[in-house]
Amino acid sequence: MSTQADVGAIADLIARCALRDRAAFRLLYERTSAKLFGVALRILKDRAETEEAIQEIYIKIWQKADRYVAGQYSPISWLVAVARNHALDKVRVKRPVSEDIDAALDIADLGPSPERQVEQSEDSARIAHCLGTLEPDRAEAVRGAYLDGFSYEELAQRHAVPLNTMRTWLRRSLAKLKECLTS
Repeated sequence: MSTQADVGAIADLIARCALRDRAAFRLLYERTSAKLFGVALRILKDRAETEEAIQEIYIKIWQKADRYVAGQYSPISWLVAVARNHALDKVRVKRPVSEDIDAALDIADLGPSPERQVEQSEDSARIAHCLGTLEPDRAEAVRGAYLDGFSYEELAQRHAVPLNTMRTWLRRSLAKLKECLTS
């Protein structure tokens, strides 16, 4: 679902949804629901709640399709933002409201220590450096697979290479990254 033609098709489907085209809405759901379900599931961590949320997400998409501005955002990014924001709203609603703000003073800071933050920053810099040693299309494929969550099939389509070639790219790229990170 990542080729330029598919991105254009999804943008077109959103535009047709803004015109209340039910067939376009059905196609949009078929093409994007698996990805949006994954986004919501990662946040909600409950399959049943996610199934309910995905229905609500598509109601919002139907209602707000006219707010999507083609060219300003990727259509997938816009859809993911709608799903993510809805899932986060559901998490916030479930979270109990603290009645005594002073109780928060007794809560331990679970964030990383300043030393760990420096280590993480250094690790990020090393990873960025090592990604920079890869060929640009290989680095983009690694980012797509391991940071953006694209499937091998989506990446193969995006880079116009056979699926087995994409698997080889990723396997070899990970080996080069490992070698770079351990040296």
